[in-house]
Amino acid sequence: MKFQSIFICAGLGLLNISCVSSRKFHKLEEEHSQSQVSLASSQARVGELESKLGIASDEKLRLETDVTNMKQAISELNSRRAEAEKRIAEFKDLTAKFKTMVDAGKLSVKIVGGRMVVALSTDVLFSSGSAKLSKTGSAAIEEVAQTLATLSDRNFQVEGHTDNVPMKSAQFANNWELAASRALNVHSTLVASGMNPERLSAASFGPTRPISDNADANGRAANRRIEIVLMPDLSSLPGYEALSQISQ
Repeated sequence: MKFQSIFICAGLGLLNISCVSSRKFHKLEEEHSQSQVSLASSQARVGELESKLGIASDEKLRLETDVTNMKQAISELNSRRAEAEKRIAEFKDLTAKFKTMVDAGKLSVKIVGGRMVVALSTDVLFSSGSAKLSKTGSAAIEEVAQTLATLSDRNFQVEGHTDNVPMKSAQFANNWELAASRALNVHSTLVASGMNPERLSAASFGPTRPISDNADANGRAANRRIEIVLMPDLSSLPGYEALSQISQ
């Protein structure tokens, strides 16, 4: 009987140990599950933060690109402004150089089609229907040459223009020939007055580029002119718009 009690107690002890072990196992299993849930939550948070970090990186890159583009635009704007100021200064300087002749009504300095132009009335330079410079005309061209010769970084084109009144003489078949001969004679006088012939050219436009209405005498007189054009054309260069405004 004593032996049986000992056996029973021993059995109960084993059962108790088994029960304790099972509870611990379930507890550990539960803790493991909670850990898995916590880990999954943490991983999701990490993924969320990484995603936001990626967005932040993209935004930073975009902002850096915007700043770079803005700096480039500002640099280009400053370059254009500097070029505009340079062109305006050139125009004002040229006008100042010819101030005496402008005030005397011998010529005008203006912007025509993007080009700086020194314009002289052919009525002052030539007799009607003639391509030979008058004494007054020769003196005016010689004076112009002295000023233009100081512009060492420019080339020049002498252009002859007429009104639209048809003309025909023993010497000239039409206005084109008259304008061409006048331009060539002005060209020759400029060279004789010290200008470099390699920097000069001549052209005839006849009646095709009027600057005034040929319907009245004043308009026709304005269209009869010699233009000495400073090359190159400025219309494609920065500063043209500002230059055009101050010359109007």
